[in-house]
Amino acid sequence: MKGLKLFLKVLLAVVVLLLLAVALVWQGEIRTLSTVRQVEGNPYLYTMEYKAAYDLDDVVEKDADTNAELLDYVITRVGKGLPIKIQSSQVADENGELKTFNCTSFQAKQAEGDGYWYGRNYDYYKNPTLVTISHPKKGYASIGVSDMSHIGYGLDKLPVKFLSRINCLAAIYAPVDGINEKGLCTSIMALPRQASQQDTEKHDVGTSMIMRLWLDRCATVEEALALLETVDVRHDALVGAGYHYMVADATGACVVVEFDKDDAWKTIVVRKDPAEHAMLVTNHLLNPKHYTTEPDIAVGNPHSRSWWRYETAGAYLRDHDGILTLEQAQECLALVHWVDLPIPGDEVEDTQYSNVYDQRNLTLSLRNWNDYGTTHTFVLK
Repeated sequence: MKGLKLFLKVLLAVVVLLLLAVALVWQGEIRTLSTVRQVEGNPYLYTMEYKAAYDLDDVVEKDADTNAELLDYVITRVGKGLPIKIQSSQVADENGELKTFNCTSFQAKQAEGDGYWYGRNYDYYKNPTLVTISHPKKGYASIGVSDMSHIGYGLDKLPVKFLSRINCLAAIYAPVDGINEKGLCTSIMALPRQASQQDTEKHDVGTSMIMRLWLDRCATVEEALALLETVDVRHDALVGAGYHYMVADATGACVVVEFDKDDAWKTIVVRKDPAEHAMLVTNHLLNPKHYTTEPDIAVGNPHSRSWWRYETAGAYLRDHDGILTLEQAQECLALVHWVDLPIPGDEVEDTQYSNVYDQRNLTLSLRNWNDYGTTHTFVLK
């Protein structure tokens, strides 16, 4: 009996030590996962406060420019040797094509005061959405929004239980739009067959990592463009699609960053007309070298009606001289949203969410899955 009691005491001590070790090694990750919450009334919208440490310099030095390499990096850093598996939906089909997400973004002046709105429709399949608030030790606080299918979730796989939330930790590296504490906003729009393959002596960053770098390190558009000069942006060629980005700051400066498919993927910056209060981008190239007013698969995505969305939202912005209330910014996005849009392959696409960022008051007004009667508000504190 004494031997059994001693064994149990030793066993208990070992268990306690193991739990303490786990809590010490994964304390940031555990604290982060404990913050994952489903937004009330919306089973496919989640929030998370990222409390774990992350090192963007380390990611950049690893040259993780493909989705697989970035996920491997996340698994190594977060898993710390554990066999964690994260699989992204961002893979090409048997023809080497990706059914690309198709989006609309704009910046417009606020009707009251001197601030700006940053509007954003994310059009894709019906997937769950994660809003991540982060306060890094080195960098600006931010709100980032992620399509959870990119980190292994779907309508039939949600982070309901604690252990099922582990993949959420990858969201810090996978924003598709966001705002930081300085009012800098960014978003991504897909372009068929436009995967940038910049290749110089600089370190490589992938599709979403450049946006995380902008959110964490840049207060202005000019700082974002300067940072862009220090890295090579390489989109995952295996995915079959490329991207361009809109970056806008709280002063009203706004640019679209594109890559020249005909000249070694050199960066092309399209700036907002200084005489205008608004700038708009959808899913076709805007730079003068490639821009066309007619749908052309060589420079954009006709299947997503990119040119129609550009003209429709553009006309609304022009009619209001680029000066909008919050409700008008939401209405502009609603004009070009999708419900069961047919796309090649007998599938349909929807607007997963519509976001309006307040670049002055640092808030996000999000409407999920075409529920335009409900606005979820998130505040960057």
